[in-house]
Amino acid sequence: MIYVGIDIAKNIHYAAVSNSNGEVLVDPFPFGNNIEGFTILLNSISSFSKDDLIIGLEATAHYGESLIQFLFNLDFKITLLNPLQTASMRKSKIRLTKTDKIDTLIIIKVLSLGEFKLITHRDISLIMLKSLCRSRRNLITLRTRSKIQLVSYVDQLFPELASFFKDNLHINTSYKLLSVHPNPKEITKLHLTYLANLLSKASRGKYNKSHARSLKDLASKSIGIENPILSSQIHMAIEQIRLYKSQISTVEESIKSMMLSLDSKIMTIPGISFNSAAVILSVIGDFTRFTHPKQIVAFAGIDPVVSQSGKFNALFTRMSKRGNSMLRYSLILSAFNISLHNKTFKDYYDKKRAEGKSHYQALGHVANKLVRVIYTIITRDISFNI
Repeated sequence: MIYVGIDIAKNIHYAAVSNSNGEVLVDPFPFGNNIEGFTILLNSISSFSKDDLIIGLEATAHYGESLIQFLFNLDFKITLLNPLQTASMRKSKIRLTKTDKIDTLIIIKVLSLGEFKLITHRDISLIMLKSLCRSRRNLITLRTRSKIQLVSYVDQLFPELASFFKDNLHINTSYKLLSVHPNPKEITKLHLTYLANLLSKASRGKYNKSHARSLKDLASKSIGIENPILSSQIHMAIEQIRLYKSQISTVEESIKSMMLSLDSKIMTIPGISFNSAAVILSVIGDFTRFTHPKQIVAFAGIDPVVSQSGKFNALFTRMSKRGNSMLRYSLILSAFNISLHNKTFKDYYDKKRAEGKSHYQALGHVANKLVRVIYTIITRDISFNI
């Protein structure tokens, strides 16, 4: 067997080739994260039989995903290694060094132990799913920024409007009004019947003529800044929010479609959404890379940090938050939802609250329990039944 160890980076990867006897056949060499670099890699391993090659990479970030799909489409045998394995191997060396060249040989050393699983079509689907999850997260971040900007603009132009909408400008009625009439002086001059119809139609009857009258009165007394530029900025912010909302819906439909095709047992858990389940499955990937659920807990950063110094022991702990933030958020959100839909988890949440834990701390414990359940469900391929 011939092993190819690849150390992944953002722009320049390193690779080396060795046989099962530990003999280095190709010294560590760099290649770019582009088609020219991929060609260099292929030329470097072209003299070896594809059937004899095992290509190993660390499961780190997203920089290696293009290379993985490139090699998989060429029918190479590829495996993703748990970073904990390579870290453990690195620590076993007398000199604790970490360089791109040395890491390729460490990856090969881990491969030679035979504790790996080859990437399948399902794994490729999970990589694509992870990309969708990242897109959704980024779009939500952009939408949130636009919402914050919108509030800032309205606070300057028509600061009293927020109270009219009960401190929630991010509803359809507010957006409809601000899209066409953001300026309070302009609202003051509107015909009462026209304004009432606008509000009623946008709110599906929730707002009526008396609300329109109150709004006109509020607008007439506004202390907002007279600035026509703010009006255009409000309009642009609303357009951006609507665009991001549409794009998020499109991405979520794709996520749902992929989750249905995967037909994972994780969806048998009550209260877990397609979006949260997609993040959990795609970020964790091959669950068998983790020998115990505690490793996933640490990977997500929901493991507790204990403060202790001398005779001092902290009464409360907090999450380490050292792991994958997207996974951590999805697990906490799922923990909250399952606590609402399942008695076992609700009782566990209530127990932690009775012990003096805060809401968020209790959710952290529920998330830990949820990880153990998900690990069992996925590794044993069984449905949720508690």
